[in-house]
Amino acid sequence: MVTCYIKYKLNLNKLLAFEEYGKIWIKIINELGGFHHGYFLPTDDSRAEENNIFSFKGLGSKGDNDIGIAIFSFPSWEAYEKYRVEAKNHPDCNRANKIVEETKCFVNYERSFMRMVK
Repeated sequence: MVTCYIKYKLNLNKLLAFEEYGKIWIKIINELGGFHHGYFLPTDDSRAEENNIFSFKGLGSKGDNDIGIAIFSFPSWEAYEKYRVEAKNHPDCNRANKIVEETKCFVNYERSFMRMVK
């Protein structure tokens, strides 16, 4: 299994545009043979601040509040590579890219590939 983790530096004034962008990519990835685990955005629930307690004293630090995460998986590298080719021609891909270009809903991103601990 191939799992991709993407960390976005968000423009907090454009969260609705980022949500629209994320919903499009969830649909595309699921249609093209992957499994999207979801997009995750900062919470505005005050309990998050109250529960920001660290289990390992001296090792933890509070994270930034302008980070978004996306996680999706494909059953193999071949399936992932096929998706990369097919996504370029998917009718919704241009729409998603246009949202980013027009709104600047995120300012940069990091992509990492992960493996599951079993």
